[in-house]
Amino acid sequence: MAGSTSDKLANRILRGLVVGIILGVITLVAGPHVPLPEGLQALLEHVGVKSSATLLEAMRGISTVLLDPFGRVFLRLLFFVIIPLVFASLATGVVQLGRPDKLGPLAGRTFALFFLNMAIGVALGLVMMNTLQPGSYIDEATKARLMTEFGGAAQKHVSASASQTGLSLAVIVEMFMPANLFAAVVGSSTARIGDVLPLILFAILVGVVGMSFPDDKRHRLMDSLQMVTDLMTGIVHFALRLAPYAVPCLIYSVLVKSGLDIIKALGVFVLGCAAVMALHLFGTMSVWLKVWTRWSPRAYFAAIKDVLVTAFSTSSSNATLPAALENATDKLNISPSTAGFVLPLGTTMNMSGTALYEGCVVLFVAQVFGVDLSIGQQITLLLLSVLSAVAVAGIPGGSLPLIAGLLITFGIPPEGIGIILGTDRILDMCRTATNVGCDITTAVVVDELTKRAESRTAG
Repeated sequence: MAGSTSDKLANRILRGLVVGIILGVITLVAGPHVPLPEGLQALLEHVGVKSSATLLEAMRGISTVLLDPFGRVFLRLLFFVIIPLVFASLATGVVQLGRPDKLGPLAGRTFALFFLNMAIGVALGLVMMNTLQPGSYIDEATKARLMTEFGGAAQKHVSASASQTGLSLAVIVEMFMPANLFAAVVGSSTARIGDVLPLILFAILVGVVGMSFPDDKRHRLMDSLQMVTDLMTGIVHFALRLAPYAVPCLIYSVLVKSGLDIIKALGVFVLGCAAVMALHLFGTMSVWLKVWTRWSPRAYFAAIKDVLVTAFSTSSSNATLPAALENATDKLNISPSTAGFVLPLGTTMNMSGTALYEGCVVLFVAQVFGVDLSIGQQITLLLLSVLSAVAVAGIPGGSLPLIAGLLITFGIPPEGIGIILGTDRILDMCRTATNVGCDITTAVVVDELTKRAESRTAG
């Protein structure tokens, strides 16, 4: 039933996206040639819409006065949950590991491959974004208009970054460990969200200390953190109910203000993301199979095709887990103990498609707003994308609050996620298939390495 409800919501969001694009294109094409009666111009000026001699000018004003505030309600609901959700999700993820030293080599191999998998995925995504530059399809005038629209935050970042000498050890310490944690996290005004980097470090520290608690205290801590996560996830669910109405408003507003260039940019962004996810799943994982296992890539992907189709169609790693477990033991001959450890953990932690997507979104929105991220900043983005992907709630749209947090970290207006909202669900199917495919491949590699180690020990 939950899957059916999610599918209906996804379809409504996609329909809203199409409606918003169609109406936006019609307004852009016909609007400049449709004059408004003087009476209607006077009425619009009365409600705050100025310079409305033509339909296009009027709709740009209406978008600013009416559509943008409605879309902002949806975005702000997501922003509300960023701080508590990042903290609770990351801390829970660390605490639930228990005592890693008791898990032995199996856990060490699994976590190392999880990190390597996600890091490679994000790196491929960033290379693609730097190569295709989808944000460059928007002209400078439009970028300037977007920066003005979102309070000039991006321009301030450009000016500030021009005066910086670059990353140093002192700067990194200040970024992650400010003297006043709560002042840094809360932020200096109601118009901006606080820094997320020190919050991530604090959450990891809380989780590490919580791991050493006796089992009863550790479970109580996990229950408390999980309750916070569930509450924040509930707010995300509530926000997503507005998405079918907010998405067309946001995309229409962006279109009439930015022109058709934004459609080209989004098209390149979507195709680039889908292509690099396929490259990571079928390319990187094929290399892993060749290096660490006896499987041929062709035979392997033929064996798991049903699981990939299930993941793609449901857009849910959790819903695909039973099929993945059955496939792993029956068709891939993975030992039940390895499959039972790696796959459920991978469903929560090994989110390579999600991490890849988050890095791409941040870089795309940065390009749209004319914010140039240096190599050092992009390396930081890679690490933070991996960490935040682990904390993503397992629901459609669950990555949106954390993407907003990443945008804030790099001084990019978080409202910029409104540009990609309509495409999020389309790429959700691709990244879920990538997540699940990489989970199963990791389980195959871990099982093979474990059997080899046991064989050497026995010999």
